[in-house]
Amino acid sequence: MKTAAIGKNKHSALYKLKRHRQLFAFLLIPFIYILIFAYGPMLGLQIAFKEFDASLGIFGSQWVGFKYFEKFINSYQFGRIIKNTLVLSVYSLAARFPVPIMLAICINVMRNKRFKKASQMIVYIPHFISVVVLVGMLNQFFNPYVGLYGNIYRMIYGANAPDLMTNPNSFLHMYVWSGIWQNMGWDSIIYLAALSSVPAELHEAAQVDGASRLRRVFAIDLPAIAPTIIILLILNIGQLMNLGFEKIYIMQNNVNLRVSEVISTYVYKEGISSSGGNYSYATAIGLFNSVINFILVVTVNTISKRINDTGLW
Repeated sequence: MKTAAIGKNKHSALYKLKRHRQLFAFLLIPFIYILIFAYGPMLGLQIAFKEFDASLGIFGSQWVGFKYFEKFINSYQFGRIIKNTLVLSVYSLAARFPVPIMLAICINVMRNKRFKKASQMIVYIPHFISVVVLVGMLNQFFNPYVGLYGNIYRMIYGANAPDLMTNPNSFLHMYVWSGIWQNMGWDSIIYLAALSSVPAELHEAAQVDGASRLRRVFAIDLPAIAPTIIILLILNIGQLMNLGFEKIYIMQNNVNLRVSEVISTYVYKEGISSSGGNYSYATAIGLFNSVINFILVVTVNTISKRINDTGLW
């Protein structure tokens, strides 16, 4: 009886906490950080349901229910903003998601170690370029008069090139493909880590059976990293409605505004940039966006669990 009691105590949470208190102490700082900066601000979400008055504060403002949610849904801009956000997000996901997988596989099959390391360094560097610098580079390269694009166009056609930066039809492609160029190397790191865990014996056995390198990619490499691909796909779909604010806002102009106005930029303009600051309205839009993302994560995770038993939880 006494031995059983000791064994039970050794498996208790309190016993583990006392025994590994140094390790749990390391978790204290990130736990406090998340508590203050992630969960603490959630108290402010209630202003989405209030007529926020700075003089009364968050808790003293009057409740108005779903007034601002209805205002956003009934707004003449609702359809256009949701459409722009979805088009940019889906296009970006469809074009960007497969590229790091293909890049990781290409790097993984390289035999020359020097060339492999040089290639990795070259594709990683753009990730560390700031968004402001990246958009500045786009403006320089695609300048119709003095940019590389303008000079090449003038050499071929003998006339000034059309301005792509003010063309609404080119905004989508420039936003998405510049983002792919900037982040494909960094996004491939996790796939390279997953590929490094593939046992070499599998490739050796496949080679003995006469499998080509391309055949081994489809038969060994892709199935090995399939769980990683699925989990990252779920996370990406969960962020489908969350487009980066800075890059879109910097690339915006009066000409392409009809295709570049998305939820994040609209929230900024309504909540901060507008005169007086409509904080309640902006918070309601942001909360609406977060709820949509949450529903997407749960839905995709449920489908993935039913199909192949792989998911976030």
